[in-house]
Amino acid sequence: MTVDQGVPGRRPARVGIRDVAAAAGVSITTVSDALNGKGRLPDTTRVHVREVADRLGYRPSAAARTLRTGRSGLIGLTTTNHAAEPFALSEYGWFTELVRAATGAALDRGYALVVLPTSSRHDVWSNVALDGTIVVDPAEDDPMVRELLRRGVPVVTGGHPGDSTVHGWVDIDHALAMETVLDHLAEGGARRIALLAAEEGTYSRRCVEAYQEWCAAQERAPLVESYPVGAPGAAGAAAARLLDRAPGDRPDAVYGLHEGGGAELLAAARSRGLRVPEDLLIACCGEDSPHTAAAEPALTTLSLQPRVAGSSAVELLVGVIEDDAARPGPRIPAQRTVPIRLSVRASTRRGGSGS
Repeated sequence: MTVDQGVPGRRPARVGIRDVAAAAGVSITTVSDALNGKGRLPDTTRVHVREVADRLGYRPSAAARTLRTGRSGLIGLTTTNHAAEPFALSEYGWFTELVRAATGAALDRGYALVVLPTSSRHDVWSNVALDGTIVVDPAEDDPMVRELLRRGVPVVTGGHPGDSTVHGWVDIDHALAMETVLDHLAEGGARRIALLAAEEGTYSRRCVEAYQEWCAAQERAPLVESYPVGAPGAAGAAAARLLDRAPGDRPDAVYGLHEGGGAELLAAARSRGLRVPEDLLIACCGEDSPHTAAAEPALTTLSLQPRVAGSSAVELLVGVIEDDAARPGPRIPAQRTVPIRLSVRASTRRGGSGS
């Protein structure tokens, strides 16, 4: 058999399952069983069919797979929090890295990832046939999660699902993360440690709760300064409020819970003549990047390992999609805990230098 190598300007002929069957000298059913791991075939036959398929450049048809399995091969990813903009998390390096890792993990498993906009209206979901969806930083009793489950779409959340019932979730150990940062600041001599946090999101709420529990265990007074998400200048104004407190009440260390918080704190300290780290220790949540490492001084960061979170969420979701026993509704939700990583730099090193 010969396969059309193509003519300039003409799309090459697609190799089909019939071509593989003819070249391998077997039936179409045998090819289908060999490539899909089904049927009772000798291992030598399976290997032979796969080698022929690879040599011919055969790729399964997405349309044929949909007819055969009832699945589209599409996984959605979205968030309901931070809903002021359709893609409100896209400016965060954490979200970008999570999407990048999730996209690769989905492709490795034969799926494509579709990032869909935040919407309080669920009509957008009617236009895309999804096998499952990852909801990032879900709200309490999330309305989008409820709607997706009502439609029979499996859901895994990036972050604890709160009161929502889902098929699985991926999250950090919030108590361990907060303890890691706060213990580090306390060991650096800080006595009044404050938290700069956005008002919205399950992530923020659980972090604030972990912070308050740490303060209670250490017999320290908590100090949380919050700001609305999406409001221009809100994080900088909140940082200013912290550092404008009376000298006896002003923090000598601050943990910025969200990306960008460290830069806002540095700017607020600089404009008030406060030296970092001599007068104020600053740590922030974020990924190791040129922005944090090149800041003056370089910022201590707590990484939430978004690449691990993204790939783990896809792995859990695909497991649900391909396990028919888990459908149509959730059973025992699967869980994955993502490790955190503290990168200590000059902003929390009193008497030290460099990163």
